[in-house]
Amino acid sequence: MLWFLIGLATLMALLSLRGESARAAYYRTSLNAQPPAVMPPVTVIVPVKGLEEGLRQNLASLAALHYPDYELLVVARAADDPGLRVAPASARIVIAGDGPPDTGEKIVNLLAGVASARPQSTVFAFADSDGRYPAKWLTALVTALETPGTGASTGYRWHIPESTAVWPLLRSVWNAVIAGGMGPGDNRFCWGGATAIRRETFFRINVPAWWRGAVSDDYRLSEAVHAAGLKVTFTPGALAASTDSTTATEFLSWSRRQMMITRFYAPGLWRLALFAHVVYCSSMIAALYLHSQGYTLAGAALVLQLAIGNFKAIRRLDLARAAMPQYDAWFRSNRLRHTALTVFGTWLWLYACLASGISDTITWRGYRLRLRRMAPPVASPNPSAQ
Repeated sequence: MLWFLIGLATLMALLSLRGESARAAYYRTSLNAQPPAVMPPVTVIVPVKGLEEGLRQNLASLAALHYPDYELLVVARAADDPGLRVAPASARIVIAGDGPPDTGEKIVNLLAGVASARPQSTVFAFADSDGRYPAKWLTALVTALETPGTGASTGYRWHIPESTAVWPLLRSVWNAVIAGGMGPGDNRFCWGGATAIRRETFFRINVPAWWRGAVSDDYRLSEAVHAAGLKVTFTPGALAASTDSTTATEFLSWSRRQMMITRFYAPGLWRLALFAHVVYCSSMIAALYLHSQGYTLAGAALVLQLAIGNFKAIRRLDLARAAMPQYDAWFRSNRLRHTALTVFGTWLWLYACLASGISDTITWRGYRLRLRRMAPPVASPNPSAQ
């Protein structure tokens, strides 16, 4: 059984290298893609709740995008939300109100932003308040919408902490695994902090119905896109930086929450992550034990598994560095530490997967929310675009 675990983990590690060359080529092609000759007018919607770390700078980055025609809506539940005090002067403030009691506050805010969008905007773009956005972020998302068969385009986040402490960097290592899985073709999900969708598509596939009663905006939007036979197109030019810090307790709670949401909204993806990390971590223990008993082949298999993990970590760093040249100094100074922490990231993934399987309730920004698996909405006439 121990040798079987080691062999399975080695095989899985080798198979995980498939597509790495294609992903690198896709990054190069996408980052050099020419935007459409005519850029459509866009409404960018960012929900806020509270005065979180770096919020002023994050919102300022959304107000300074290099795009010819867009409006920025900053949406909060209540007019006295302290996050609104640092909104850029050029942003339009939208107050969402309470909304349905069974729907997450973020989704309520997003729907309020959609309802308040100016009539001439033909594209909606969604951002998160904890992201620091590059000037060409919106251009990259809109350009990716031109890919045939695309229902929504998406970027992702890279945690680029300003702190030099270990836990913020470990969060970056943990999160980089997800970023490293995004590439050419149809992607499993669109990230709610960097997503664009045509207004016509948004209403034609009835996203509001998919969002009703949900907590996760991005997984449900992804379901709506895929149910309509469309794809989610990833664009590396829309990678956003998260520069805030974290503690051990905050990180462990955050990673568990991310995987709990995945467990309920993308159970197949959660089961795959759980299986993979049970195998990887069990094989490490098995290899160490057998090596201690004199089996040098077990030690060699462990070295191979770790080497493949470190190779992939380096590739992820290099691709993100190419997509985020404004953070080149951070990538150079943290390259060695980031790579060295990869093995610890594997064990933190195992923790997040296991811990996310024992409850159905998450705590998020003062709310206790009970998660549930959701079926597709009952078919109904599509609402017309506003």
